[in-house]
Amino acid sequence: MIDLRARAQALRDQFAQAGAQVVDPPVLQPADLLLDLYGEDIRGRAYVTSDAMRGEQMLRPDFTVPVVQMHMAHGAEPARYTYAGEVFRRQETDPDRASEYMQVGYEVFERNDPAAADAEVFSLISQAVAPLALRAATGDIGILMAAVDGLNTTQRRKAALRRHIWRPRRFRALLDRFGGRTSVPDSRRVLLAGEVNTDAPLTGLRTQDEIDTRIAALIEDANEPPISNAEMEGLDALLAVRETLPYALSQLNDLSVDLPAIKDAVARVAARAEALAKRGVDVDSLEFEASYGRTSMEYYDGFVFGFYAESRPDLPAVATGGRYDALTQRLGAGAAIPAVGAVLRPDLMALLEEVA
Repeated sequence: MIDLRARAQALRDQFAQAGAQVVDPPVLQPADLLLDLYGEDIRGRAYVTSDAMRGEQMLRPDFTVPVVQMHMAHGAEPARYTYAGEVFRRQETDPDRASEYMQVGYEVFERNDPAAADAEVFSLISQAVAPLALRAATGDIGILMAAVDGLNTTQRRKAALRRHIWRPRRFRALLDRFGGRTSVPDSRRVLLAGEVNTDAPLTGLRTQDEIDTRIAALIEDANEPPISNAEMEGLDALLAVRETLPYALSQLNDLSVDLPAIKDAVARVAARAEALAKRGVDVDSLEFEASYGRTSMEYYDGFVFGFYAESRPDLPAVATGGRYDALTQRLGAGAAIPAVGAVLRPDLMALLEEVA
């Protein structure tokens, strides 16, 4: 039987040999910080407890947040970190998935050449899982973020779309509503027409002022013109991009004519492709999907990738990673540094080796 802890430590040692400092963040993390970063959605997937001195605590759902906190408080530049240990996720809807498992990671904080850092992390993870012949998938959430920011619509609408980028169904529903593709529900039509019973007693936690402010915002939004057909079609085409990297880049460059706000993000994808090729990655066959990564943790804001066992579609990703520049600013009290990292699942690696 494979000793998963020893296997995890061996992988961690490989990353240490690549120049990373070994770190071991505490298992218990402040719940308020994680809830602020991930939203209340994380509460249903995390183990939460209470401490008389420290308040509400959470068994770490991953390592990235504590590593970023540590670096922003004490780290020098540039920096590389590696770690191995348990993470904890409640599995109420899928009892066959582990609620506690080992995770090994590699994180890079590098200001000078983000494309090279992306390629470094991807190639090291790719080498670690190479014997398993996994399928690699890549994407870049920064492209969709840039497209949303460049829309010719209100800041309120753009903020709503950005907030739901990681919830594809909600994002699509909002986009179709803002683009005039869906009709206004009867309940909202009544509200917008002012046909609401204002004498009814208040229920719930919202005050009358909060309700009035929300209604005013809905009325203001209803009076805004829809997002143009050209921009809607451009976003549809962007979300549909799924090709090998060279062909995807060609499509993205074409789309940047109608969506000029994505030009810088597309240039970053091109720079990353060059950096990956320099590290020996076969970029000609590397998959790129513009929508990839949108159901992952919400701190990713650029390059995203994962490695999957095509023979076992029932398994989650064996390895995942991505860029999280904005997270360093949120945890750095205004300071920021470009950062990218990835994690491996030694248990899944061992399972796939057993059946190979």
